[in-house]
Amino acid sequence: MRNKNKKGDYHHSMNGNRDNFFMRFINGGRRKLTVMFIPHSEEKVVNIQISLFTLVFSGLFVLGLLVSFFWFTTNYSGNQQQLMASKSTLRNSEASLEVVREEIDTLMKVAGSFNETLNKTLSSLGIDNASNESLARSQGDLSSFVDMIETDSNSNNEVGSLKKLQSSLDSAINPLNEISDVLLSQRALLTDIPTLWPLKGVRGYVTNQFGPAIHFLTGEWYLHKGLDIGYGMGAPIMATANGKVVLSTYNNDFGNHVVIQHKYGFDTKYAHMQHVYVKEGQEVKQGDVIGTMGNSGLSDGPHLHYEVRIGSQVLDPAKFINMTDDAYKNIKWTIQEYK
Repeated sequence: MRNKNKKGDYHHSMNGNRDNFFMRFINGGRRKLTVMFIPHSEEKVVNIQISLFTLVFSGLFVLGLLVSFFWFTTNYSGNQQQLMASKSTLRNSEASLEVVREEIDTLMKVAGSFNETLNKTLSSLGIDNASNESLARSQGDLSSFVDMIETDSNSNNEVGSLKKLQSSLDSAINPLNEISDVLLSQRALLTDIPTLWPLKGVRGYVTNQFGPAIHFLTGEWYLHKGLDIGYGMGAPIMATANGKVVLSTYNNDFGNHVVIQHKYGFDTKYAHMQHVYVKEGQEVKQGDVIGTMGNSGLSDGPHLHYEVRIGSQVLDPAKFINMTDDAYKNIKWTIQEYK
C-alpha cells in the first residue's frame, strides 16, 4: 500500500509541475510591456501597453512579411532574366529562320537551273523529258513553288518547299538513269572501235601522217596507209580497242607486227615492234599492252606504224583518235612540232 501511494504521489507531482509551467508561461505572455515614444519637443509622451504575446506575434508577422517580400523580389528577378533570355533566343531563332529561308530560296533556284539543264541534255539525247517540265517552268522562282503548296497548322511554306524539291529530285532519278545508260552504251561503243592513242602512258610525236608521202629510201611518192609515231625504243604499245589478235608475225617490210580484229569490221595493225606480248587467237581489251616500240623491218628509226582498216579499206587513224577528248589535239601539236 505504501508503494502504491508513493507512485500515485509521483504522478500527481508531475502533473502539478506541468500545470504550473503552463500557467507561468501564460501569465508571462500576458504580462504587459509599456512602450514609450518620447518626442524631442515638449509634446506629450505616448505610452503604449502591449502584451509579450502580441509583441512576439507582431514581430513574427513583420518578419514573415519581409521574408515574403524578399522571396517574391528574387523570384521576380529570376523570371525577368528568364524572360530576357527567352526573348534573346527567340531573336536568334528568327534570324536563323531567315537564313534558312534564304538558303531554301537559293536551293530552289539551283534546282530550277539543274532541271532546265537536265531537260536540255535529255532533249539532245532524244529522251522524253515530260516528267521534269513542271519544275523547268518554275525557272528557280520560289514563289511558284510556294503558291502550289497548301499550308495548314502542321506545316509551313519552308517545309512545303523542301517537300516539293524532294519530289522534283525524285522525278529526276529516272532521266539520269537513262542518261547513264546512253553514256554507258556510247562508252561500250568507244571501247569496241579504235579510239585510243596507241602508246601507253606517253604521247610521243607523229613523224608521218596518213596519205601521200615521199618514201625515205626511193624518194618516190606513195600512199602512206597509217600513222607513224616516234618516241623511243621500248615505249609500251597498247590495243586501241577490244578485239582478237588475228596475226602476230614478222616480215621484212613491217618487222614484228600485230593485227587485231575488232567489232563492226574494224582491224588495227601495229608494226616495227621490238617485242610482241600477244599471240594469235588471244582476246585483248582496250588499253592492254601488246608489245613495245622498236625498229624492226623496213624502218629508218624507232617508231610505231599504226593502221586502221574497215574491211579492205584503209582509214586515217587520226579521225578515230579525234573521237577522244584531247588526244588529237596533242597529235596536231606534235605534227607541227616535228614537221
